Amino acid sequence: MARFVIVPQWQGSPSSRAMQLIDGAQAIAGDLPRAACTTVDIPLEAGEAVGTGVHRFSTLRRTRELVDLELAPISDPVMLIGGDCGVAVGAVGHAARRHPGLAVVWLDAHPDLHTPGSSPSGAFSGMTLRAILGEGADGLTLDGAAVTADRLVLAGAREYDPAEEAVVTDLGLTTLDARALSDSDALAAAVAATGAPAVYIHVDLDVLDPSSMSGVTASVPFGVSLADLLASIGRVRATLPLAGSSITGFAPPSPAAAVDDLGTILRIVGALA
Repeated sequence: MARFVIVPQWQGSPSSRAMQLIDGAQAIAGDLPRAACTTVDIPLEAGEAVGTGVHRFSTLRRTRELVDLELAPISDPVMLIGGDCGVAVGAVGHAARRHPGLAVVWLDAHPDLHTPGSSPSGAFSGMTLRAILGEGADGLTLDGAAVTADRLVLAGAREYDPAEEAVVTDLGLTTLDARALSDSDALAAAVAATGAPAVYIHVDLDVLDPSSMSGVTASVPFGVSLADLLASIGRVRATLPLAGSSITGFAPPSPAAAVDDLGTILRIVGALA
């Protein structure tokens, strides 16, 4: 049975609807096998930046500590359910410690490549992928050798800030746009080209086209279809062992409205689990 860790963190999001990420994580957990789920009790307070340039840093740091403690004794692959995408950093670090040379697939409408110095919002969710690459506020980043730029595949992103475009060029990141994923082999080929022994797959639900997913904080047009996403994940899993995964970004407008998207989300859970 797959193992799920539920982390209903909202403090990393810049959205006025951020607290609805709590409802989203809880709604997903409600449709998963209870015996396979563990919920991390995140701090209630918003938190302070404490001079880091990251809004709500103190609470984000404490949540990261709690996630690390929860994952530390687990040796099998884990699926982390957020909350905002900042929760994925600890899960990627956990997978990288067990699988040196790990590749990471980041499926997201946004590249999340800011640092505290470049971010226009100060929200950690926009810095998550850069933190995985080892750059950002101390206490929220991974060791720079855990995941290197040549082992990262960014897919489905379509809303870049100029600073993020520069990072993609400077680091030579491998990127695939939403249209590229209509070829179910494209993502698997990019992952195989990294030479990695295992892969971690992160899905922020806004990678999907708004016609497939409505309950997100920032819909971006011209996204990936559900069929293309599922096929791409399936081909990656047939290519390399899965070391871990995460699904984040579900923010239904109300708890009752969550049911509208849960069928789609559960199909993604099934593809990853």
